[in-house]
Amino acid sequence: MQNRCAVLNCTSSKSDPQPLFRFPHDPERSRSWLEKCQRQDLLDKSPGELYRYYRVCGKHFETSSIDSDAQSAVLKDDAIPTIFDMPSQSQNGQVKLSKETTKDIETDRKGRKRMKKSQVETAKEDIHTVPEEEQYKEYLKSLFEVLILLGEQGIPPTGRGDNKQDAQGLSNFQALLEYRMNCGDEVLRKRYDVNKECCSSTQLNQLMEVCEKYIRSKLVEEVKQNGFFSLLTDDLVKISGKWCLPVFVRFVDQSNCQRERFFGFLNFEGDGEALADKLLSEITDNWGLDMEQCRGQAHSCLGTHFRNIKTFAAALIKRYPMAMLTLRCTQTLNMALASGMALSGVQLVMSTFKKIESFFSQSPLLQLELEHAISIFFPDKEEKANDLKKICRTSWTTGHDAFEVALEILEALLLCVDSVHDNEDMRWNDQVTHDSLDISKALTDFEFIMALVVLKHVTTLTRAFGKNLQGTATDAHFAATSLKAMLHSLKEVSDNIDVYHEFWNDEAVNLAAAMEIPVKIPRSFLRKSESRNIRPESYYKHHLSVLVVDHIIKEINELFCEEHLKTLSCLSLVPAVIEQHKSTEPEEDGIQVFKNDIPNAGTLSAELHCWWVKWSKKGKGETLPSSLHETLQLADVKFFPNMLAVLRLIGILPTLALEDSCDVAYKRYKMYMENMPDKFNSENLAVLNMNYDVGYDLDSLVEVYMKTYPDGGEES
Repeated sequence: MQNRCAVLNCTSSKSDPQPLFRFPHDPERSRSWLEKCQRQDLLDKSPGELYRYYRVCGKHFETSSIDSDAQSAVLKDDAIPTIFDMPSQSQNGQVKLSKETTKDIETDRKGRKRMKKSQVETAKEDIHTVPEEEQYKEYLKSLFEVLILLGEQGIPPTGRGDNKQDAQGLSNFQALLEYRMNCGDEVLRKRYDVNKECCSSTQLNQLMEVCEKYIRSKLVEEVKQNGFFSLLTDDLVKISGKWCLPVFVRFVDQSNCQRERFFGFLNFEGDGEALADKLLSEITDNWGLDMEQCRGQAHSCLGTHFRNIKTFAAALIKRYPMAMLTLRCTQTLNMALASGMALSGVQLVMSTFKKIESFFSQSPLLQLELEHAISIFFPDKEEKANDLKKICRTSWTTGHDAFEVALEILEALLLCVDSVHDNEDMRWNDQVTHDSLDISKALTDFEFIMALVVLKHVTTLTRAFGKNLQGTATDAHFAATSLKAMLHSLKEVSDNIDVYHEFWNDEAVNLAAAMEIPVKIPRSFLRKSESRNIRPESYYKHHLSVLVVDHIIKEINELFCEEHLKTLSCLSLVPAVIEQHKSTEPEEDGIQVFKNDIPNAGTLSAELHCWWVKWSKKGKGETLPSSLHETLQLADVKFFPNMLAVLRLIGILPTLALEDSCDVAYKRYKMYMENMPDKFNSENLAVLNMNYDVGYDLDSLVEVYMKTYPDGGEES
């Protein structure tokens, strides 16, 4: 883009600053503008190139062609430049000269008119000369445009493969830069002619870092505009050999829609409180999030990193007491509880589930093989077999009843993977047969079977509660009132663990016998233990059953503290819930959790009563809003400022599942992580890809880059 007028000899940018207007997209109008500008060197440019790179200043337009306001000037749709201090075409095609230009024209002896040689040279110089700083800015804009395009599409700029012939690994990025040069980007072409490359490897990294920094600043600004938020993390991932913690922020925007944004990765290298302090410092000091506004936190993590995540959560609450620890809705309660257990048997089950999900996603033929095995084991129960086949076509390994389903199909599953591993008809490749062997080894380990049985029976008590939490507003409201009953059941199991474990052990032993699996203690324990005479039943009671029950009780109490339950009880403000319980007015006690965050606590009681009266009397044929999202979109909600504030605060609660239209960030993240090869994955590219709708301002990006790298960002 030229930051000066394209009209020949125009000096507005030097002595008389004027607004600059793009050439029009329309080919016919673009040609009309070009004819008026008298620029022979632009005749071969397409309308798209003219629109992108060239401008005409305001002095060449009639006042009536410009709509002006206090902040900007906008051309009318049919505006054509007509005012020139240079030769221009008259209506009959003859050249018409202005007074100023006539003074600079000499008439030769044959009567022909020509411009002074000095004037021609000056014109050429004005056409091709742009200040060096402006050229550098245009060069950076071109680089950022290409990088943003790659980021939006999730295309790694660092290459298509490990081809060592790719110049500095910039194949994808370089290919697009070369394409732009071929399309007429003269700024890039000039840079390439001088340096023999458009962008170095170091500068590419700097550009990506600036993009990430810019995007995050926009996200922080968005969060600040919308007030309170919750902090969410997902399972750790490895990027460039380092463990990284993905971080999301959840808030309710100005249109009262629940939103989540992917903020980036935190380096998770370290341990204990030192790691927790480092993470908090990164979030507050480097990212700029105001954690005083944080009203919730939720984490999803495997057992191997569970301790450090718990330390981080505790440090967050200690420093910011209002950041209530909750469950994250992207994971079912039962799977979240199991993932946090650092017990070898439980982790064996969880890792095997991941392998099973990955294994059957490789080919529909593998799914058919499993269904065939199910038919073999349920020959006389066709309806039961069909139900199991239907379940196995879903992501059953992450469901509320995953442990129960696994036990139902365990024998069929083993038959399936053994058949694939045998590969008698040579249908499967080496990778598939290798994966099937890994799964088979896990399934035939008694520790796996015992852990699966224990998990099934204990999580049966929490399954209904967890399903209600991820259900409708009415279901989630009911869950808040049913917690005590669930904890009572778990306490009863804990108090009578000897009896319960005996039943669980018998079930596991019988299943192992049917599958011809020996009952034994894990070899890893025997290596470390001095006692060789311990019986399997006793071992699994103390090292599995007792610990699983105790862990689940402890986690439930921690995840669903009194404040969390009071927050969930505020779902009683949803009109459909009020209509269902219309005989009972919503309790003010739960809403008092937000007394410091609502606009007028003094009028809360009166406003709550008016809200209840409004919705407790359902009109004939009237359908009341049944979800939090629908309630927040009500036109009348603005007349109840306290209710609106409370509903917005409930909206950021990580426990509650988002509407599909609001759950974009997490879906983008999962898709990105599944499709991006590990060798090309980068923290910068992830932020770029998942926030492509943030709205980029190239001038701001260039400004940030030039401030960050005042030396031009060249390699040292």
